[in-house]
Amino acid sequence: MDFAFGPEDEAFRHEARAWLAEHLAGDPPPVPGRAWERELGTGGWIGLGWSDARGTYGNRTATLGGQVVWAEEYARAHAPARLGHLGENLLGPTLLAHGDAAQRTRFLPAIARGEELWCQGYSEPGAGSDLAAVRTVAVRADGGGAYRISGQKTWTSHAHEADWCFVLARTTPGSRRHHGLSLLLVPMDQPGRIEVRPIRQLSGDADFNEVFFDGAEARAEHVVGGEGNGWRVALGLLARERGVSTLTQQIGFAAELARVIRLAVRTGAAEEPAVRDRLVRQWAELQTMRWHALRTLAGDDAPGAPNVAKLLWAGWHRRLGELAMQVRGAPAVLGPDDWHPDRPYRLDALQRLFLFSRADTIYGGSDEIQRGIIAERVLGLPKEARP
Repeated sequence: MDFAFGPEDEAFRHEARAWLAEHLAGDPPPVPGRAWERELGTGGWIGLGWSDARGTYGNRTATLGGQVVWAEEYARAHAPARLGHLGENLLGPTLLAHGDAAQRTRFLPAIARGEELWCQGYSEPGAGSDLAAVRTVAVRADGGGAYRISGQKTWTSHAHEADWCFVLARTTPGSRRHHGLSLLLVPMDQPGRIEVRPIRQLSGDADFNEVFFDGAEARAEHVVGGEGNGWRVALGLLARERGVSTLTQQIGFAAELARVIRLAVRTGAAEEPAVRDRLVRQWAELQTMRWHALRTLAGDDAPGAPNVAKLLWAGWHRRLGELAMQVRGAPAVLGPDDWHPDRPYRLDALQRLFLFSRADTIYGGSDEIQRGIIAERVLGLPKEARP
């Protein structure tokens, strides 16, 4: 296939680059947060990939090439990390595919304006990669006009900042595995019914959270795709998790690799044949992942391509963290500055890369789960026995 960008894409690139340059020129520059999300929404840059078959909701739409261009320019401009990507890239397309007109009218404009932030209530203790083991329950209440939700979700990104959560819960009593599940849209501002607890990570950050639902309410009209159809909707949502954002991720990977290469040259580690070989291999594998992502986005991909992509980038990123520490040598165990009671846990960028990337092969579907999906659904091998 042809990976080149056409004149229309390059014109869009010029517009995106000019807008980003203007809006990132402040002193101090923008930081991740609601203000930046609203700025993006005002510019019409949220929801570029939403299908306009059901109309638009205050967003502009772009071709696949335009979406790739925006992702590349956004990453290259070092623009702030997004807080609204779950609503934009996961829930938005899901509502367009499975939601009803009232749900789309209520939620999509607020996402496109950058006014409402979302988190994802999928993983649970004992139901992470094996999502069909969900135990959170939602029972009818108020004469059938609402659901009361009880259970626990974990590894929930941005739950402490989100306005809403899309929650996979069991709505059919006694159901098992993928049967009897529903996807509910739940407001997070329910004191006493929803508790969010940050999870401290190996890197010292707390980007993830545990979320406890104790009779939290969701309105009956906020079930996406109908009661009991949650598994189909959930799988459709997960299929959208690795879209154009994969290319943005890879641009970030390229910047990290460039930092490691510069360090290797500066310290002389690049003169060691084994290190030089690893650096070249990391670069070549990253180029391969880029072409794979572009081919997948264009629809020219084989079954199981998203699962293969997850295996590729997770292992690649973890190996890059290990390589960064090899290049650093003994100084890798030292922090960037002296210990102080006010900042007892300080890491530089490469130390943070090494520690955080240890989780890459686990979250978002572990390597073992990805290999199992490829074996069963793509290669047709016998299914593993499950309870």
